[in-house]
Formats: sequence, C-alpha cells, structure tokens
Amino acid sequence: MVGVLVTCVWTTFVKNLIKDGSGLAFEDGHPTAYFWVHLTLAVVSFVLGTAIGLIGLRSLRALRATS
Repeated sequence: MVGVLVTCVWTTFVKNLIKDGSGLAFEDGHPTAYFWVHLTLAVVSFVLGTAIGLIGLRSLRALRATS
C-alpha cells in the first residue's frame, strides 16, 4: 500500500516538474539547477522508499514463516 503511494506521489511530482511553466525548472528550454536538484531528490526518495519497502516485506514474510 505504501509502495503504491510512494510511486504515485513521486511520479506525479516528476511529471509536474517536467511540465513546469513557472520558469523555475527550465530556462530557454534548458533544465536549471532547480530541476536537477528536485529530480535527484525525487529519484533518491523513490529508490530508498522502494528498497525500504522491499526490506519490510521480506522481514514480514520471514516473521510469518517462523510463526
């Protein structure tokens, strides 16, 4: 459940970042530092969230197997 939420939140964030019309993410069609920093934050958060979720699932399965 949490993994689906993490996926939805961060993919939506990246889509909105790419479509940014305020001029923060792109200047003259080229990505700005704002874009790269926020894209990096989104990717790292997504990867860490997925990894932690997988560790949690494996732990839960191991706990249930021993019961």
